[in-house]
Amino acid sequence: MPAASENTPLLSDANPGSDDNTNLQRPLGPLDISKTARYCILLGVWTATFLSVMTLVPTMLPSISSEFHKSHQASWLGTAYLLATCTFTPLYGRLSDVMGRRAAAQTAVFFAGFGTIACGLSTNMELLIASRFIAGIGGGGVSTIAAIVVSDMYSLRARGLAQSVASVFNGLGFGVGGPLGGLVTDWFGWRWAFLLQTPLFIISLLLISWNLNYVTPGKGKSTIEVLKRIDYLGIVSLLISTGSILVFLSTRYNEGLPWSDISVIIPLTLSLVSFVLFVIAEIFVSKEPILAPFLLKQKVPVLVGISNFLVSSCNFAMSYYFPMWFQTVLLTSAAIAGLHSLPSSAAMPIGSIFAGWYMHRTGRYKKINLIFGILPFVAGVLIAQIREDSGPIQSWFSITPIGFGNAIVLQTTLVALLAHIPENHMAVATGFARLFGSIGQVAGVAVSSALFQSLLDTELRKRIKGPDSEEIIRRIRQNARLVETLPADQQRIARDSYDVSLKAVFWFAAFSTLLAYVVRLPIPEKDLDRPKKADNGSPNDEQNGDSQIAPDQTSSAAEARTNDIRK
Repeated sequence: MPAASENTPLLSDANPGSDDNTNLQRPLGPLDISKTARYCILLGVWTATFLSVMTLVPTMLPSISSEFHKSHQASWLGTAYLLATCTFTPLYGRLSDVMGRRAAAQTAVFFAGFGTIACGLSTNMELLIASRFIAGIGGGGVSTIAAIVVSDMYSLRARGLAQSVASVFNGLGFGVGGPLGGLVTDWFGWRWAFLLQTPLFIISLLLISWNLNYVTPGKGKSTIEVLKRIDYLGIVSLLISTGSILVFLSTRYNEGLPWSDISVIIPLTLSLVSFVLFVIAEIFVSKEPILAPFLLKQKVPVLVGISNFLVSSCNFAMSYYFPMWFQTVLLTSAAIAGLHSLPSSAAMPIGSIFAGWYMHRTGRYKKINLIFGILPFVAGVLIAQIREDSGPIQSWFSITPIGFGNAIVLQTTLVALLAHIPENHMAVATGFARLFGSIGQVAGVAVSSALFQSLLDTELRKRIKGPDSEEIIRRIRQNARLVETLPADQQRIARDSYDVSLKAVFWFAAFSTLLAYVVRLPIPEKDLDRPKKADNGSPNDEQNGDSQIAPDQTSSAAEARTNDIRK
């Protein structure tokens, strides 16, 4: 019987025992699956992505704090989620190789859904914070798996367009999360804002389980072997290092404790020691390190990672503190303050779709990155110059270029990264890029919070004197909503102090994105139509998959269908 070729019919009249029929029984690769299965997979992972990025918690904090009477711990509801996301996101790149795409996706959706449901059932603040951490373990993995399966099922040139559709779900999550969380909290209570997500998580899990059945080249591993190869030392050391630096920034700058205080010294020391341990574990100890040190030796992955870190720092600093300016300086309601971020959320999917369309049409990414990548810095400068008498255009639309520009940047840099690495390192490289972005999210919130609180304390002390000054300053710093209830003279002082402190955060965000622009300049252009070969010399044997088959088993059918799938 002649060997199968690209001209061999997909359907044959061969007898059941023939070689042709045996060949037809092989598992399907990512380019062999039907459009229906492909769209169901994407709907499943993108639904979970939408749920994971919804910013519900900020609008629910007053209700949660009033029920548990622990407002001083409320900030950890957001921090715990970001901490888990930062720590576990890069792990999913490895898991998707050794466990397979479906098992890794199911794991991510399970943790995200279980943590969200546990949030709604929590009976105290400590349990709620722990549940948010569990949700973060899956939340970061969902976005990583979504990027990986898109890279599996689409050509390099078409990936940008497919990823841009994913950004619509991200933009919707960021945009509607706050208002939706506020409405559900007002109507039914904050618990239902979490519990009502349950059916969507179930649908997402079912869509993934039924449809994500394609295989990727490589050899399979047993469950025990998968568990043995997880980088536990890297995960724990990164978790301790990141968590400790957050505690240090909180105690030193948010609470204003002196450098000599043990509550400042211990977390700072623990953070440095854990970071050194993390580096040692990744380079010398772990068999499959989550950081993938071999990528640190390559220019493009390093530049993309640094850019992701800085862009994420800018995005999260702005998303947390831009609405606060309207609430504390202009004294608008929390709902109106939150709506000022909506133009950026709306511009985000538009920018991503535009970037995807451009890359799909031209096969290039550098020019669009250079042109539109400077927009976030321009927006940061405009926001830093906002005043109480600024018109509606500056107040409402100055933040728009941040969402539009950074969406283009994130799309083009991911494609640039994947264009410069072998196909069999794609999943690990995606996790690598997400790791830097996740650390940037934590840094954006933590550093901007430390900068803001430090300057706010300084500005208030300049303006408030007298025997009760310490108590007044403490109350103003701890409760932004208190500003509108203060006497006229104290209110003016508080508003001016918040204005100066928040402007410093805006300048921090602006220069973060400017530095990111400079970092991206050396990233070279590469033809996205140029075929890439797998690197057979992987340092970590990273060619593992689902039911895992040999690389050449899917080539014939894949080549026959590539043109259709890439359109």
